[in-house]
Amino acid sequence: MSTNFSFSCFAGVPDDVATPAPSVKRAAQLAGSTIAGRNNQAAASVLGRKIMIVDDEESNILMLRKYLKEAGYKNIIHTDDSRLAVDLICGEHPDVLLLDVMMPNVTGLDILAEIMDLPAFERLPVLVLSASTEREIKQTALELGATDFLAKPIDRQDLLPRVRNALMAKSFRDQLARYAEHLEDEVVKRTADLEDSRREVVYCLARAGEFRDDCTGQHVARVGRYVGVLARQLNYRGAPIELLELAAQLHDVGKIGIPDSVLKKAGKLETEEFDLMKRHCEMGTKIMTPGASPEADVVRQNVAMGPSFLRECKSPLMTLAARIAATHHERWDGSGYPLGLSGESIPIEGRMTAVADVFDSLGSARPYKPAFPLTKCLRILEEGRGKHFDPKVLDAFFACLGEILRLSAELNNSMQ
Repeated sequence: MSTNFSFSCFAGVPDDVATPAPSVKRAAQLAGSTIAGRNNQAAASVLGRKIMIVDDEESNILMLRKYLKEAGYKNIIHTDDSRLAVDLICGEHPDVLLLDVMMPNVTGLDILAEIMDLPAFERLPVLVLSASTEREIKQTALELGATDFLAKPIDRQDLLPRVRNALMAKSFRDQLARYAEHLEDEVVKRTADLEDSRREVVYCLARAGEFRDDCTGQHVARVGRYVGVLARQLNYRGAPIELLELAAQLHDVGKIGIPDSVLKKAGKLETEEFDLMKRHCEMGTKIMTPGASPEADVVRQNVAMGPSFLRECKSPLMTLAARIAATHHERWDGSGYPLGLSGESIPIEGRMTAVADVFDSLGSARPYKPAFPLTKCLRILEEGRGKHFDPKVLDAFFACLGEILRLSAELNNSMQ
C-alpha cells in the first residue's frame, strides 16, 4: 500500500500542514490590526506635542519640518543659531529636542551638557543629529544624556518612528511624575491628618484624667505649653519639642484611677488617702506602658527597676509620657514620690514638668483651695528651690516668665 503526498516549499511537509487554516490567518490579521490600531492611537496622542530643532543648516531644518508636518506634527519650533538654543529651550520647554552636534560657536554637546544639568529637563528626550561616525562623539553624547541618534542625511523612515517613540516615552514618564507628585501630596496631607488626630487623641486622653478636678481641662494644655517653653530655654535635645509638649499633657492621666472621694475632697487628705492619691503616677505610667508589670509596689520601692519599667513602651511619645507621669512628683532633694529619686537622677522631662505643673496648679482653683495670686505662686516656687525644684529649671522658668504668662492668659488662666 502506498500513500502519495504533494510537497510544499518546506521539504517533507505536506501542503495541508504547511498552509495555515483560515481561522489561524484571521486571528493573525486581527492581532495585526489590533497592534496597528494601538500604535495609531498612541501616535495620534503625541501629534500635538512640541518638537524643537537645533541645526545650523537651514536646509536640514526645512527637511525635518517637512517630514514632521507630513506625519501630522504641527507644533514645531527651530533655530539655526546654536547660541540661542539654551534660552529657547528654557522658554519653550519642548517635549523632544532634535539636536545637531557639529555647529559653530556652541556645539550640540555643549548645549546637551548645559540643559541636562537643569532639573526641569531631566526627562527631556534628545535625539542627536550627526553625520559623524566617531564612536567617541556618540559615547560622550550618551554620557551627557542623549536618548537616541539619527544619522545624516536624515531618513524619513528612520526619523518618524524615533520621534514618536521618544514622545510616547516622555508622555509616560510625565504621567508617572505627575502621579508621584500626587502621591507625595496625599502623603503630606494624610501625615498632617494623622498628626492632628494624634494630638486630639492625646489631648482627649489627658483631659480624661484632668477633667476629674478641672472642668475646663485647660490645665493639661497649659502645662504642655509651659514645658515646651522651658525646654527651649534649656536647649533641651532629648526629643522634638512638639513631642515633649504632647507627652507633658499626659502627666496626670493616672487620675482616672483615683476615686472622687479623694480627688475632690475639700479638706486635707488623710495619710491613707494621700497614699492613694500618689498612686496616680503609677497608674499613669501603666496606662501608657503596654505589658507593664502588675507588681507596681515593687517598682515604686526599687529605684533600679525604674528605667526597665519605662523601656517597655514602644512609641516614642508614650515612652516620654510614661517617663513624665512616673517622675513629675519626684523632688530635687529626694523627698518626692513614687520612686524617691533625687537630683539629676530625676529625668529632665520630669523636672521641667514639676515646675510647670506646680505653677499652674497654684494659680488654678481646686476643690481644696482657691486660685493663688501670681506673687504668691512665684514666692512658693522660689521657696522650693533646691528642695522641690531643680535650681537650673527654676532659673529657666523665671527667665521666660513673660512668655509663660502670655500663654497663661491665652489659655484662659490669667493670673493677677
